[in-house]
Amino acid sequence: MNFIRKIVKPYTKEEAAFYSELKKLVQFSPKDLSQYKKAFTHRSLKLVDPKGLPFNYERLEFLGDAMLDAVIGSYLYKKAPQGDEGYLTQMRSKIVSREHLNELGKDLNLIKYLHSNIAKKNIGDNIHGNIFEALIGAIYLDRGYNYCKKFVYSKVIVPYVDIAKLEGKITSYKGLLIEWCQKKKKTYAFESYEDSGNETVKHFSVKASISGKLVGKGRATSKKKAEEQAAKRAYYALQNHITTS
Repeated sequence: MNFIRKIVKPYTKEEAAFYSELKKLVQFSPKDLSQYKKAFTHRSLKLVDPKGLPFNYERLEFLGDAMLDAVIGSYLYKKAPQGDEGYLTQMRSKIVSREHLNELGKDLNLIKYLHSNIAKKNIGDNIHGNIFEALIGAIYLDRGYNYCKKFVYSKVIVPYVDIAKLEGKITSYKGLLIEWCQKKKKTYAFESYEDSGNETVKHFSVKASISGKLVGKGRATSKKKAEEQAAKRAYYALQNHITTS
């Protein structure tokens, strides 16, 4: 009887080092290293796979986002049997908020594995959350749902999810401020303008006003972040009024 032995291409020195660190990170033995390489490849490299398709993290990010929602949704459904659809959706949004995912990516220092033509210091903060989701997508394609679930539990749910604390967590100060103004029939406005100053990176400044009175200012590298910062300062300036009404 003839036996045909499948020849497996050995890892390069760089691949072996990546595999070793990846194994420690995910706490299991990866099988398809190419999925994880893709998870840490930025579109700026303009790489393609053998089929001519883009080889970067973006599609994996989409898949990882869906898997994260599924695992977190299932956890909340079982953990909070009293919660209606609105409550469960709100709680899930708090756990998988862009801010929280960016923090998770930073805590795991995932950016050190990123391959890009752009200097890492010049890539926005969202890259941390993006590659965290892409990693989850890679795990799902490589080892399936159960491994994906274990990873989310060990890196997200067990260390960070506390239902009681999440219930009181504010995810959008701007949304909260607008909701309060509408409830109290007050007018509100967010005025923004570019404010680069002497910096090379473009900044935006925002003034938040309620009923014509300035209540908060914010400055950040995006209009959205500046608005949220201004709204947060406005919230704390009016906290006693907002929380008691």
